[in-house]
Amino acid sequence: MSSQIRGFAPKIYQQQVLDSVEAYFKACHELPSPSIAFTATTERLWGRGNPYSPLSGFPADMPYFCLRVPTGGGKTWLAAKSVALVNTHLLRCEHSVILWLVPSKPIREQTLKALKDRNHPYHAALREAGPITVLDLEEAKSVTRATLDTSTTVIVATRQAFQVEEEECRKVYQSSGALMHHFDNLSPTQRDELLTDGEGSERTTPYSLANVLRLRRPFVVVDEAHNSRTELAFDMLARFRPSGVMELTATPDLERTPSNVLHSVSAAELKAEEMIKLPVVLETEPNWQQCLADAIGRRDALQKLADEERRAGASYLRPIVLIQSEPRRAGIETLDFEKVKNELITNHGIPASEIVVATGEEKGLEQIDADYKLGIADPACPVKFVITQKALAEGWDCPFAYILVSMASLSSATAVEQLLGRVLRQPGASHRQARALNQSYAFVVSRNFAETAGALRDRLVAGAGFERREVTEFVTAAKAEQARLDLEGHAGRVVVRPVAITLSEKPDLKSVPKPVRDKVSWDGKLNTLTISTPLTEDEAEVLKASVTSETAAAAIVEAAEVSRTTAIEFFQTPAELGERFRVPQLALRVQGELALFDDPEVLEYPWDLSPYDAAPTADELKALGAALKVSEGGEIDIDEGGHVVSRFLPELQRDLALVYQPENWDEVRLATWLCRNLPEPSLTHASKQAFVAAWLTDLLRRDGFTLARANLQKFLIRNLLEARIRELRKQAVGRAFQQTLFGDDAATRVAVTDQYAFEFHAQAYAPSRDYDGRFGHFDFRKHFYGRMGDFDSKEEFECACQLDMWAQQGRIQFWVRNLVRREGSSFFLQKADGRFYPDFLCQLPGTAGQPGPVLAVEYKGADRWNEAEDDRLIGGLWANLSQNRCRFVMLKDKRWDWIEEALK
Repeated sequence: MSSQIRGFAPKIYQQQVLDSVEAYFKACHELPSPSIAFTATTERLWGRGNPYSPLSGFPADMPYFCLRVPTGGGKTWLAAKSVALVNTHLLRCEHSVILWLVPSKPIREQTLKALKDRNHPYHAALREAGPITVLDLEEAKSVTRATLDTSTTVIVATRQAFQVEEEECRKVYQSSGALMHHFDNLSPTQRDELLTDGEGSERTTPYSLANVLRLRRPFVVVDEAHNSRTELAFDMLARFRPSGVMELTATPDLERTPSNVLHSVSAAELKAEEMIKLPVVLETEPNWQQCLADAIGRRDALQKLADEERRAGASYLRPIVLIQSEPRRAGIETLDFEKVKNELITNHGIPASEIVVATGEEKGLEQIDADYKLGIADPACPVKFVITQKALAEGWDCPFAYILVSMASLSSATAVEQLLGRVLRQPGASHRQARALNQSYAFVVSRNFAETAGALRDRLVAGAGFERREVTEFVTAAKAEQARLDLEGHAGRVVVRPVAITLSEKPDLKSVPKPVRDKVSWDGKLNTLTISTPLTEDEAEVLKASVTSETAAAAIVEAAEVSRTTAIEFFQTPAELGERFRVPQLALRVQGELALFDDPEVLEYPWDLSPYDAAPTADELKALGAALKVSEGGEIDIDEGGHVVSRFLPELQRDLALVYQPENWDEVRLATWLCRNLPEPSLTHASKQAFVAAWLTDLLRRDGFTLARANLQKFLIRNLLEARIRELRKQAVGRAFQQTLFGDDAATRVAVTDQYAFEFHAQAYAPSRDYDGRFGHFDFRKHFYGRMGDFDSKEEFECACQLDMWAQQGRIQFWVRNLVRREGSSFFLQKADGRFYPDFLCQLPGTAGQPGPVLAVEYKGADRWNEAEDDRLIGGLWANLSQNRCRFVMLKDKRWDWIEEALK
């Protein structure tokens, strides 16, 4: 396990993932069905609702969703944190059964070890759900009823264990005396749901783990869900009657059997949070010995930088090279691990102690883990080179891995994806001062750089979960001459001029391989050969063979050189040119010191619950009444409009109420539990306790709301109280916000200062959707980044075109399409009830080497103009307090003249 995970700290993007999960679970209960809830939640979070695809073999309206998190993003930790959300907001139950499925036995052992370890962050995340029991499938076959009744039980198993041909799967359905007591005193409803064996008088109900699971309605977590979803025995899992399914993967299936992607994290977000080392700096070299020598030189240079930083107080770092050797083949000489190891020792003087071999036969890494407390990351460990063949052991992390050397071609997808994952992970998830230590490196034995770069990008998309548009900027060339051939690396910012030459003879293009033939065309009337895509030296040699005369051959070689040099025009974005884009932010004076205003909680405001009426509202009583009817066996299947409503969640609540019998707490103990489970740090305990006690007392005085029923619905009561307290706090914050920012003495308490400025970093732009041309096409030349976030409307797109035209005229230096809720990519102004993200930010020209003002532009459709008053107020305040360093325009109806006025 890597040191990154040991010292794991929540990141902002991870909190946003968890917020999305919580929002979806709440919407499942508030809206007619989980499918409608999914589309509505994605619409609210991301501006465009995602369609919902039911999971084949399961009830159509079972909650089912996917979290897309790239390699290195902490998927397992997010899954562990989600368990508390499952209990509180979906199941509304104190305890549950979680069926946690992993792709392989090594991953199962690693996951079990971490989830059981009380000192591991994974276990700490699980414990937020209360008492926890972690079992493997074998242990689960004798689990006691007391364990399930008193703790959330996590059963970790491989997906293969639930395939029909597996012995483990058959045992899940076999009767066991150890499980007999789970079936005592069941209601007729519960017995009707159990699996049976035999027919007629021979029919029996086995005391099986499968039937225990059917009673408990497990929630299913599918880790690494991209690994052949079709191989998942979904029909078997459906027989356990799950309460829901959550997938976690870097690469969800979006076509064959689409996953419902609730939240998608981008690689740029991980880089912004210092979780992965990007870009990947690629270098190709046809001579394998020279390629290896170059990698050694790079490692030595990185080691020197690491040592310099350590002398200045940074943590220990020993950059490691991962070498993918070729497999052995009988009778054929290959670059196998022995040959590579011999090259390191004989020709480079690398001590054998600094080299470890990790293949199917050689288990060098296991010995390292046994010999050193921190494994390969231990400062006492001398290893600097790890030679592998296909891939390293599953789940093994190398925190210091920086350099990938591939002796084999990059077509070996699985191996390259795994090894790329090793070198991408950031050591200790911490930013280093030296830029070179925040990057990854790949050295590949190859003659064709462009082809290799394309294959590497493909592997980052297919295996690491990067988006296609991200990889263009996250794979860069180490050498300038190779960069010129890497057209994909400059996608959208390159113009290739065709090169035409007149030849005295017609080339025999049929004899040329198709990849080369596709780059050229022949005009018989003009006797002209046109090279439309740059040709490498090797491709020029191939094409040269299609003519017979030396003159024609020489002309082709010369034209090919022109095609990959002067015929290529690159446009570098302001970010690539090293421009800085800093936008002053709002700051508040708190206790005499300025603090960034990024959360209304920093406001000083009186906040106490005692003045408020603590009686349940009519809506709260209605929600409780409906939930009680369901849990006690009633059915809700027709809404007020006469439409059929999904039965899945009502039946789930009924089943859970039957199996998880509430404890018979008195009023005081129930109120204490509610207070403990209502996290509200802005309130005193006494204030919260008094409000909760009064609310509960009033509830129990009403007809039909007994203490037993309140115990049964304590999670729903908790949620209702949380929502009420949040609304009351929102009102208090709103009053304080208005007084602090717009009161008579606001100028002494609020400031716009360079002390707090948001910076758009060169490689931290992470749109949830890139603009795809749906509103039209425009040759944007002055956008700060090569990528551009999507637009909400055609008018917004036209506004961007206007900004770029003014920028090309020199009236704007550069501009950026501001994003919403994307860490590292989003400038915002804090409001009382949320954040305002202006659509565009423009850097205006400066003077005397100083940057000019920053202009924020928000385009509002006429239908939304009136509701945007708060945005206009906070934008105007930001501009007014900035001493002309910031300007703000909100426009509608294509009033481009309003922007022009601000440019003066």
